[in-house]
Amino acid sequence: MIFNLHIPEYGDLNTKHTTPGLKHKRKPSYLYTSERPQASNDFEIVASESISGKSSALSIDPSLKASFLVGLVQVDGSAKYLNDSKSSRNQARVTLKYKKTTKIQELSMNHLGRGNVKHPYVFDQGLATHVVTAILYGAQAFFVFDREVSEQENHQDIQGSLKMIIKKIPKCAIEGEGSLKKYVTDKASLDKFSCRFYGDFCLPKPPTTFQDAVEVYQSLPGLLGDKAVPVKVWLLPLTCLDSSAAKLVRQISTGLVQEAQRVLEDFSELEMRYNDVLGTSTAQQFPQIDKKIKSFKEMCSEFKLEFQQTLAKKLPSIRGGGEEEAELAEILKKRHSSPFSSKNLNEWMDWAICFVAAVKNSSSLKATADTLNTEDVSCHPESFLPSGSPSLYTGGKHHLALYLLFAAQSNNVFQPLLILQAKRPKHTFIVASNVNSDDQDGNRF
Repeated sequence: MIFNLHIPEYGDLNTKHTTPGLKHKRKPSYLYTSERPQASNDFEIVASESISGKSSALSIDPSLKASFLVGLVQVDGSAKYLNDSKSSRNQARVTLKYKKTTKIQELSMNHLGRGNVKHPYVFDQGLATHVVTAILYGAQAFFVFDREVSEQENHQDIQGSLKMIIKKIPKCAIEGEGSLKKYVTDKASLDKFSCRFYGDFCLPKPPTTFQDAVEVYQSLPGLLGDKAVPVKVWLLPLTCLDSSAAKLVRQISTGLVQEAQRVLEDFSELEMRYNDVLGTSTAQQFPQIDKKIKSFKEMCSEFKLEFQQTLAKKLPSIRGGGEEEAELAEILKKRHSSPFSSKNLNEWMDWAICFVAAVKNSSSLKATADTLNTEDVSCHPESFLPSGSPSLYTGGKHHLALYLLFAAQSNNVFQPLLILQAKRPKHTFIVASNVNSDDQDGNRF
């Protein structure tokens, strides 16, 4: 559920907001609407974790998707699924979608017209662009199943196995208790799954395990009762009723929506990468690695938020004709040519991951730690980048820009000399690593 709408209600598609207090003349709904049953039950497996895949599962059009991406639309109920994303590349994930519809209400064409509007100034003041003319009621639910994949396991195999098991849930729900054993022989594998629930149903307790999910899925058809919510709406432009009404001048082109989506998905992918690095034992042993990755993460988050806020100001103006779509295209173009481009950000992460791997695989690291007999060793932490590069820590996004720009211009960016700190009981020792050195060990102590 994204909107809590009623017939008839007005909305402004430039901002994607309803217009409070503005309705047709107050009469009992049965006088101006017709209602007919439209019962259905359906399920599907959602394997895609992309914004497009989730939007498709919720039947969201590109224009509404653009508003969601930049924060113009707040979601609730089952639509909160849009906000659920993987935090690590080491997660296998499959989503089960359940959808139930109950009835459809439609506004009689005899009750559309300026004469039937209680607040005619809605046309004169441009307070809305569309009116709700039909609503399909029902409910949706998304069961998101996660499983951590170890280094020894094949991610694709685990993903495929998870998908096959999730497909059995509707059958288990129909056949009742005991059927789960027939379809799943390895119960231990089920215990590794976690489950999150996003739905328009009121549950006494959300499912957290596979067994919980089967039980909840089985109960969903009988839970809805008379508490169905809008799952689909039909809108009529107010200009069809009065030419003086405000209108949606233009939709944002699909190409630009997809481009903005790619930018935000790149940030999501980047977030998974630095979360994976922060989760390594190497990052935990070397505070300087942990500190640098976290600083990088914070500034990327700041830039992402500012990017979304900029687009949030532009979209309503472009839709209403106040600005040209070229303004949005220019913002996206500048982002791709800036130090904050996906290429620059990911190159920095490539190097950080390469360094962590070099330290982790160092055959002499443990031996060096074991040979240290002193209680205190001084540590001189340096930048991930060569000497003279701007600091990552001070000044927020502007320093990150300088930092990444230096990286792009430096011929030695992938051959830095690093001095980092690691801690063992009673010892603090120094590691100096030249990742791309000719030395097979790739480390000097």
